[in-house]
Amino acid sequence: MAKSRTEQCELDMTPMIDVVFQLIIFFVVTLKMTTDENKEIILENGKNGVIITPKNRPPSTLEIEIDKRGMISIHNARMNQDQLATILRNRVNKLGNQFPVLIRADFRTKHEQVKKVMDICTQRGIWKLSFVAIQEKKAN
Repeated sequence: MAKSRTEQCELDMTPMIDVVFQLIIFFVVTLKMTTDENKEIILENGKNGVIITPKNRPPSTLEIEIDKRGMISIHNARMNQDQLATILRNRVNKLGNQFPVLIRADFRTKHEQVKKVMDICTQRGIWKLSFVAIQEKKAN
């Protein structure tokens, strides 16, 4: 008489759970938040100028913010001048120097701080520099 054996199959779920957690972390880290502008920056009034909208803004545009104390940031990530220079160098190596840079500076920022950012851009060969200001709405 042959003895019948039934074996129990087990599936180890640990690797699957690890992969799911890694995917969650990846998507959270790479998710671009819509509120990545520094709300403390008060822009200067600029009555004459091109209105930038998401439709006419190239996707490769880099926005550099300078608050009233002269602190530099990109997407609310504060950095010093050397870190900005490294980011710009890497971006130029990847995209070339044809991408536009928007400088969003507080109206109380000393021009010396804005000039330092402009100098870093110029040293990296970036020449498409623009400044962000508020355009007053005209009454009809």
